[in-house]
Amino acid sequence: MSSNGLKITGQYSEEDALLFEKEVKFRQFEKDELLLNKGDVAKSIFFILKGAVYQYTLKSNLEHHVIDIHTENEWFVNHKSFVSQMPSDIYIRAFTACDILEVSIESIHFLIGQSPSFLQLNKVFDNSTSRVYFFDNLLTPLQKYQFIFESKPQLLQQFPLKIIASFLKITPETLSRVREKFARINCNS
Repeated sequence: MSSNGLKITGQYSEEDALLFEKEVKFRQFEKDELLLNKGDVAKSIFFILKGAVYQYTLKSNLEHHVIDIHTENEWFVNHKSFVSQMPSDIYIRAFTACDILEVSIESIHFLIGQSPSFLQLNKVFDNSTSRVYFFDNLLTPLQKYQFIFESKPQLLQQFPLKIIASFLKITPETLSRVREKFARINCNS
């Protein structure tokens, strides 16, 4: 079960996989349950076995500014809080009921001390920072939607359009226009 999450980050020996199994914790979260509250320090990285999770800040009591969204077979972390060990400025919430693997910072340090292979877990952190720059600075709304449609269609199936729009840093109205244009382009090709 947890070896799938480990394989995503690199190549490991059987001994490494067994060591990892001993350090990882299986957790279940209910829909809307917080995995990380604003003001808490991120002390773990997570892998989703089942379900969907999102990271956000609050614009108001009712409106979320979505930072990132995650579905099954993905690692996620609040990178800034985890690396600095400072209080988080975002929330991480279960969008659906979730089965999640959790690896604490202490376990990561222990694993790296046991085998340098575990340095490959750094890929979790690389992925957590590259999306923000990529989406926020380099792509048009149509390119953002096309990227999600082609590389992570499960996001479009798991999350409502309002969350997708916030994640893409566009309004729901812009997302509607982008989806229409995307459909026209794909019908004509």
